[in-house]
Amino acid sequence: MKITDVRLKKVDGHNRLKAIASVTIDDCFVIHELRIIDGDNGLFIAMPSRKLPEGEFKDIAHPINAETREQLEKAVLDEYNKQEEK
Repeated sequence: MKITDVRLKKVDGHNRLKAIASVTIDDCFVIHELRIIDGDNGLFIAMPSRKLPEGEFKDIAHPINAETREQLEKAVLDEYNKQEEK
């Protein structure tokens, strides 16, 4: 898997939500609505999710293994940090 594009939209006015990202994989598949959150231990990405009738949230797209999650998180946070430096 190769992440071929990362696009960010910064969010102002929300205390923990910093940006919304879209990631393109292998120039043929895109995942929208990844959220960059400022958590207690630093920045992390949250996968797109939907709210269930019980009030819980369930991811609608997510990596199957830790290696893929780390690759996605690194690509998105690298792009976020690059834009923060501007």
